[in-house]
Amino acid sequence: MPPPDPDPADSDDAALIERSRHDPEAFAGLYDRHAAPLHRYAARRLGAGAADDIVADTFLDAFRKRHRYDLSAADARPWLYGIAANLIGKHSRAEVRMLRAYAKTGADPVLAQSHIDEADGRLASQAVRQDLAAALAALTPGDRDVLLMIAWADLSYTEVATALGIPVGTVRSRLHRARARIRAALGGHDPTSVREESLP
Repeated sequence: MPPPDPDPADSDDAALIERSRHDPEAFAGLYDRHAAPLHRYAARRLGAGAADDIVADTFLDAFRKRHRYDLSAADARPWLYGIAANLIGKHSRAEVRMLRAYAKTGADPVLAQSHIDEADGRLASQAVRQDLAAALAALTPGDRDVLLMIAWADLSYTEVATALGIPVGTVRSRLHRARARIRAALGGHDPTSVREESLP
């Protein structure tokens, strides 16, 4: 049976979540909107197998917490990525092991299993990718979360702050520190460069 036509009232995520509070099946619309990019992000961090679990657990947790969602936030991406970040954090040792293995062998298990995005296209060589993996592994989990949410998930500074429950100033300082370490590790090259946002 094909899914029902979207309700015109569900023009944004908040409307969908609000409707799901009395019509739980409406929550599937949120999954349809955000599961694929969230899966790509989680797969880049942990591999495709773990990403399946991260996405499933993210939406299960979000569904359970939907009654507490702030309906003034039209876009649920920061909320969903915040939930995913907590789940990914429980796998941080596995992520660091994977990055270190890639840095040593040059065989990227994630890229072999997932889509290669534009950021990867900017990397000039296998050696740079290996050095980048080593540099990412050396970052603190907090710095790595901020950098990768901006570079790979394409969240804004404000969205990352919301996702991680930290001030925007902390996002800026973590991003600055992470990018400085990446540049130092890559001899001045920064394949994670992102647009700079002006201060609000």
